Amino acid sequence: MRYSGFYPDRYYKAIHLIEWQMQGQFKTYCIIGDPVYHSLSPGMQNAAFNSLGLNCTYISFRVPKDELKESVESLRATNVAGFNVTVPHKVEIIKYLDELDFTAEEAGAVNTVHNANGVLKGYNTDVYGFIQPLHRRKLNLHVSVLLLGAGGAARAVLAALSKENVVDVIIANRGLQRAEELAKRGERLGLKCKALPLDNVRQISANCGLIVNATSIGMNDEESVIDYEHITKGAIVYDIVYKPVNTNLIENAKYAGATVVYGYEMLLEQGAKAFEIWTGLEAPREVMKRNLIGIFGEPT
Repeated sequence: MRYSGFYPDRYYKAIHLIEWQMQGQFKTYCIIGDPVYHSLSPGMQNAAFNSLGLNCTYISFRVPKDELKESVESLRATNVAGFNVTVPHKVEIIKYLDELDFTAEEAGAVNTVHNANGVLKGYNTDVYGFIQPLHRRKLNLHVSVLLLGAGGAARAVLAALSKENVVDVIIANRGLQRAEELAKRGERLGLKCKALPLDNVRQISANCGLIVNATSIGMNDEESVIDYEHITKGAIVYDIVYKPVNTNLIENAKYAGATVVYGYEMLLEQGAKAFEIWTGLEAPREVMKRNLIGIFGEPT
């Protein structure tokens, strides 16, 4: 169907939505990882589909590390329309995809896959999801950054920061070798990076204007490696762990007088971008946010 160039953008979106609904076919989306029992993506994405009357569903699949290849081929064979990828598969899955979006290439990790007639294309919506809450607050990012972690999520954070005017990035990880490898990737993206053992972060955290936790520390109410005494008032502290909302790191940051960014904000934005990739429709962000806030309660 062709449209005149005289229609405003909102009309194109409305027409596209009507076409989507008229197609009628049932589409399935999912998230794969291990573990996935804690994922809030099914509730968030199903709320989005339902709000627009789309004939779609989103479910979770536990995929152990040694079953990734077979699972991806099964998803392709059953014509799953798209899926999200979480730990521990964000890097390994690249081997089993047909194409990569530039976001996935820069991050070296994939968290979203679109199935277009059997062709699996990988994206990294974590890159967008991470940076949006910072842009929305209009924060000054010309600072030294302390990045905790060196996995798939940390790669997305680094790719996002490479587009910002940050001073430098210190990457801290329990395994120093992985931190050094990620630092080299950051250098290739144009960042000034160095690696540090995770146990040494208190030596430098007070000198960093942005602290990002891209590890799973805090997911089970563990104490952060950084206490409030080693966070500077006015710094930005961003914990990508979204459950619980108020992790120990977030609580320490509030006590120190820092600006906090919650993990659910990144979860919302990366999920909204994935929805848009899959459907071509504008994501109903308020619906998705209400679904998450209904689970968490409003942060205090």
